[in-house]
Amino acid sequence: MFRGVFTALITPFNKDGSVDYGALRDLVEIQITEGVNGLVPVGTTGESPTVTHEENVKIVEVVVDQTKGRVPVIAGTGSNCTDEAIQMTKRAKEIGADATLQVAPYYNKPNQEGFYRHFVTIAETCELPVIVYNIPGRTGKNVEPETILRLAGHPLIAGVKEASGSMAQVMEILAKRPEGFAVLSGDDNLTLPIVALGGDGVVSVASNIVPRRMSAFVKALLEGRMEEARRSHYELLPLFKAIFIDTNPIPVKYAMTLLSSLSIQEVYRLPLCPLAEDKKRVVKAVLEELGII
Repeated sequence: MFRGVFTALITPFNKDGSVDYGALRDLVEIQITEGVNGLVPVGTTGESPTVTHEENVKIVEVVVDQTKGRVPVIAGTGSNCTDEAIQMTKRAKEIGADATLQVAPYYNKPNQEGFYRHFVTIAETCELPVIVYNIPGRTGKNVEPETILRLAGHPLIAGVKEASGSMAQVMEILAKRPEGFAVLSGDDNLTLPIVALGGDGVVSVASNIVPRRMSAFVKALLEGRMEEARRSHYELLPLFKAIFIDTNPIPVKYAMTLLSSLSIQEVYRLPLCPLAEDKKRVVKAVLEELGII
């Protein structure tokens, strides 16, 4: 189930700041039509810190409904409060999500035993496959390889989205993981080395913009067509860089306002705000150079 390209969906907003569920449905449909392997609503790219719990659940519900079982939906229902994560994850399961993305608890910075108990408690209480989301640049603390491998032994811990940026960490997990435990890149620009080393795919920001090209790139990687994959990697690398020219998801959402296939507004919720004009020019130039617009 957890192999290939999983799009970390943006959350479209209307001009009044409310969630644009119509645009979200359109985005889901394009992603599936263009060949992605799964969808991840309400992660970092979906602006999870500024949607309410009710909106979080409603976004998952809309994505599941629009998907209609065609690809897996990994619901972002994490929190730095274990009980809050459990409540949202239970609702995601009732809605029909296939798995849950659980971010490492942020700000309170638990020790490694705390990380372990947090993820296992959610998995066992909700009985929904858990993808651990390790992103220390956002959370303030790394889930160490030893902890991830300990979690990998649990039947309901299905994989990890690795966004530590440490290839040494990724290699240790890949070398020692049990069969069936998925390792997904959490960074578009590290997809090639992670999958080449044995990883299973990527939770992608870039695939919001270029789902077909990302799908072809990762398919080539997984099938061992390395020359083709390398070409795709270097062709897409300027895009990978451009969409992280500022805090995610500010650049990717701006880029999507330029796409003719969607009606995305350049609307964020504070403390996120629109991209500066000089950075907009950089993003737009990359999209033009790659023939995206």
